[in-house]
Amino acid sequence: MDQNEHANRPRKILHIDMDAFYASVEQRDNPELRGKPVAVGGSAARGVVAAASYEARKFGVHSAMPSVTAKRKCPELIFVRPRFDVYRAVSMQIREIFAEYTPMIEPLSLDEAYLDVTENLKGMEIATEIATKIRAKIKAATGLNASAGISYNKFLAKMASDLNKPNGQAVITPKNGPAFVQGLPVKKFHGVGPATAEKMHRLGIETGADLFGKELDFLINHFGKSGPYFYGIARGIDNREVKPDRVRKSVGAEDTFVEDVHAFEPAREGIQPLIDKVWSYCEVNSIGAKTVTLKVKYSDFQQITRSKTVPIPLTSIFELEEIVAFLLQPVFPARKGIRLLGVTLSSLEQGAEQMSSQLDLPL
Repeated sequence: MDQNEHANRPRKILHIDMDAFYASVEQRDNPELRGKPVAVGGSAARGVVAAASYEARKFGVHSAMPSVTAKRKCPELIFVRPRFDVYRAVSMQIREIFAEYTPMIEPLSLDEAYLDVTENLKGMEIATEIATKIRAKIKAATGLNASAGISYNKFLAKMASDLNKPNGQAVITPKNGPAFVQGLPVKKFHGVGPATAEKMHRLGIETGADLFGKELDFLINHFGKSGPYFYGIARGIDNREVKPDRVRKSVGAEDTFVEDVHAFEPAREGIQPLIDKVWSYCEVNSIGAKTVTLKVKYSDFQQITRSKTVPIPLTSIFELEEIVAFLLQPVFPARKGIRLLGVTLSSLEQGAEQMSSQLDLPL
């Protein structure tokens, strides 16, 4: 095969996603929890659900939900404190299985990762077979179920991994990709949060087909640098590569609220998923962070940041939550509505359990 033919060949991308990971680990390790609705997180008045078992999800309980709301939806809900050291150890077991097949691994958090298996260490041609073998090995090694999506790009692999959850897999081929995207509601798109979906709806964009009908200039005008990405995925095109080795100096996440926030409590609830996301990056890469920065963008687009640096790297998500609350508290009472909040960790340091390479998490 010559180089041009190789370059034009579709890539083979897997998205492996552990099913209800934290909750499943707790159920595995404590037989009394099996078959019962379990939430990992704090049960206190200000607690937030970090993960929910499938038994809990049937009641509408999900991650980032305030614990009081979760308990109201499911009175039988059992709360379990998170054990990140255990989750990280299991995550490393899973990573070792991935590494048997490809060095091209890009973790998104402790429980999910992209793998590029176009060229793989086993010389296997069929990506669905690789996904099946990886899932079987994960089950044998950890006792846990994983789902997988297989496609020719990251966006569609991510979307495919949700199709047959839990404990299943699905493939979206180059032939079927564009049609699959066009039949999907935009609110289901990975990378389209509630605020962006709301904005798309206001512009008459309800489905992938509606998005396909918009010109590139229109999308850039309304969505800025995300415009080209939306233009591409509406056509089943996503050229982002699986990036295993890019070192970063900071890690951050931010979110725009559907409605402006005016009070501390909803702001604290809204920022919790961002805390979980950046801390998960630290966990999966054994990284410590000394500086926490809070970003606040008001309804008139004025923006402020507040930072705190500690002498030694943070050791738990609870420390991070305390610092974020400390930075967030003085913002209220807010003199105007808040449309966006963000959390960034910097002054990153490799931990004692240093890995051979630092892996990147796009947030």
